[in-house]
Amino acid sequence: MTTISRRQFVVVASAFGASQFTGSRRSLAVDAVQFDVNKPLQGWQTISGYWIIQDVPGARDGRALVQRATNNQYNVIVAPGGPYENVSVSVRFKPLAGREDASGGIVFRYSEGRYYLIRANALEDNFRLYYYDGSRRMLASATTNPPALGQWHTLRITAQGDRIQGWLNDQALLDHRDSHFAAGRVGLWTKADSITAFQALTVLPIEG
Repeated sequence: MTTISRRQFVVVASAFGASQFTGSRRSLAVDAVQFDVNKPLQGWQTISGYWIIQDVPGARDGRALVQRATNNQYNVIVAPGGPYENVSVSVRFKPLAGREDASGGIVFRYSEGRYYLIRANALEDNFRLYYYDGSRRMLASATTNPPALGQWHTLRITAQGDRIQGWLNDQALLDHRDSHFAAGRVGLWTKADSITAFQALTVLPIEG
């Protein structure tokens, strides 16, 4: 399920820009992990929701991981690997449908049901950071144009120590400090009746 290569690291690091994460190229680690959703979901842990690999228009290689449950409060799947303390995570997402919600998010520092979440919603003009510990609590919010339904977008976070930064479509929107959780795994998230496609989940550990 997991593919790692030097070429992937070079592509990811070049696209992200080391200085955008922490202000120092020295803080990047030497390996990146990019998950291949054209293969069975071996090692993934479904916390809630119905996650399936499907053909999705505009997806690289034609396929993506789609969350299709519509009756849950939240839908979460956790990727193999970790735990990670200092990390950068990115994913492409495409909100396909949803009347109550049409969101996609990155879960990070997931451990024993607790996690941070950064999410965007096609039905709202905000980009938000939460922590979840039995209930969801908002930590920070920024106003932005909603990511359009039926189009691909990019989410990105970095978490280094207590500093958490977030980007939507390469626009830096959030920079917040919080110390609820120190380390954990990474994953994906939707809410309520959101039907959302994800691909190119990439995890880049950060040194220092």
